[in-house]
Amino acid sequence: MTKKKINTHKTNAVRIVEAEGIPYKMYEYDAPEGFLDGVSVAEALHQNPAQVFKTLVTVGSSREYHVCVIPVCRELDFKKAAKHFAEKKLEMILARDITKVTGYIKGGCSPVGMKKQYTTAIDVSAENFDTIMVSGGKVGLQMELTVEGLARLTGGSLADLTVD
Repeated sequence: MTKKKINTHKTNAVRIVEAEGIPYKMYEYDAPEGFLDGVSVAEALHQNPAQVFKTLVTVGSSREYHVCVIPVCRELDFKKAAKHFAEKKLEMILARDITKVTGYIKGGCSPVGMKKQYTTAIDVSAENFDTIMVSGGKVGLQMELTVEGLARLTGGSLADLTVD
């Protein structure tokens, strides 16, 4: 499993990043079973798991969807996230609803280019790095970009979202 820079995959996320002129790098990895957990993705790309972020889609008690972008090696603190989004309670959406809600599949859900622009929060730990990696919009594809670039693309804000 080697890391390599590629420019051949034009997912919705990639098209949006390019259209906005945000500098980025793309990397692909092998997912022979069709899906890898985030820590395994970080290992496959020889990256620090704290710098590789996963996209979690939640639904609040208001029935509104919210996106949390957190390190693959951390867990979402639902109370902190609910407070950030001014919700009484948050829960993960059902795996079977991912495509319907986001337009992406499980394991390939990018915070960039979902069907609709949902309120998005990026874990504050992202500030520890010049760039972070998120899904490029399909299984086997990651994109690396600045936190500022990701926030601009998603309308996201920084928040403390993970379990201490």
